[in-house]
Formats: sequence, structure tokens, C-alpha cells
Amino acid sequence: MWNLRIVVYIYYSFVRPVYKWLLRLTTGRCELLRIMYSQSAQLHRTSYVEYSLKHSKSPLLRSIIRGAIGNVGDTVDTVIQLKSIKPPEQAFFTHHFGKCISQINGYHQLCVEVEDLRKTLYSSVNAEHETLLLQLWNSLRPDLPLKSRIGQQWGEIGFQGDDPATDFRGMGLLGLKNLVFFSTRYTDAARSLLLHSMHPRYGYSFAIVGINITSMAYHLIDDHLKTHFYSVVQERPKIEDFHLVYGEF
Repeated sequence: MWNLRIVVYIYYSFVRPVYKWLLRLTTGRCELLRIMYSQSAQLHRTSYVEYSLKHSKSPLLRSIIRGAIGNVGDTVDTVIQLKSIKPPEQAFFTHHFGKCISQINGYHQLCVEVEDLRKTLYSSVNAEHETLLLQLWNSLRPDLPLKSRIGQQWGEIGFQGDDPATDFRGMGLLGLKNLVFFSTRYTDAARSLLLHSMHPRYGYSFAIVGINITSMAYHLIDDHLKTHFYSVVQERPKIEDFHLVYGEF
């Protein structure tokens, strides 16, 4: 273990800086600019930029990942000045590096938003929460009026008890918002799955399964979903992009 740590320390403290210096000397371009020219796929370009910023010796460059500088334009201008990127290449760099920064900052902000929603407990005294819950029912069972806020009817769309609020304890408001998104965005598919869930032999609890899928998506966001967002979302990933991933499960 200690030998590995020593190797990693030597690489990032000495080998990598010397290698970067030699490449800059021979190409006349900084690492970030070389990435813009060498990587055509947005996934690879953004991933390499994030890696470069994360392992930079400059605290200012490392802070870009957290969005510390401000908007994308200010960030790009700061890097251009810091790395002395020449005017003929500034337009190219601004366009492609700006997209990378937008994706990186957007992804990290999305992770914060997802975590905040997960930690937000469902509250029956919150009008917004109650509206979302009623919207879920109306989307799935428009043919059947809800008789009361608490009652056995909730079991018809796959909740475990008379009060569905108790089923959101694990995933909080994130679980409810995913269910509402799926039932309103993919209404026909949602109703079809609800119908299948009522099968006498192969049935399942629709809402509970949906909340469990939210849990799966949540635990993937720190790793696998980053690759997905960098590949598919051209600008800043938003909470709707997370909902779309949920809908594709």
C-alpha cells in the first residue's frame, strides 16, 4: 500500500509535470489546449479536461471544478489569461472548453440538487408535496377519483400503506418527483406498467418499485451517470436529465 502511494506521489509531483512541460515546449500548447485539439468526442474531451483540472498544481484551476470562478465566460477568460493562449486559437478554445466547463459544473450542481431532493422529507403540510402526490394519482388513475388523502386506495398504485408519505422516507422528494415525471412524461407506458403490476401471479408494487429504481439511479450518479451525461447532454446537465435516466430504466 505504501509503495503504491509513493509511486502515485512521484508520478503526480514529478513525472507528470515534467511530461507536461516537455509537451508544451515541443507543441507550444498547454495541456488544456492540446485536449481541445486531440479529442473530438465530447465525452473524452470533458473527461480529460476534468482530470487535468483536478490534478493541476494551480489552486485556481482546481477550483474551476467547483464552479468557484463564476459563469462559464469568466472561467474561460481566466484560463486563457492564465495559460497564455494566443489570439488565433482563442475562439476555438473558447467554444470547446466552454462546453466542457458547462458540463462539468452542471454535473456537480446536479449532484447537489439530487442530494438535496433525496434529503427533503415528504411533508403532508407542504402544499407543493401534496400537489405532486395528487398529480401522481390523477396521472395513473384518471378514471378513479381519490376518495381521501389517507386510505387504502393508495395500494392500487403500489404504495404499502394508507399514507404514501411513509414510503418516501428512503428517497425523499426525489422518489416522488421521479414517479410524477414518469407518469406525466410517459403516461401510456406508466399506465401499462401499472396494469401489469396488478397481475394476480406476477404482480408487483408499482410505486415501491419506482422508488427502488430511484435508489438505483441515485447510487449511480457519482460514477456511471457522469459518463452518460457527458456523452448525451451537450450543455449543463439538469434535474430533468436525471429524471430522463430514471424513465429509461
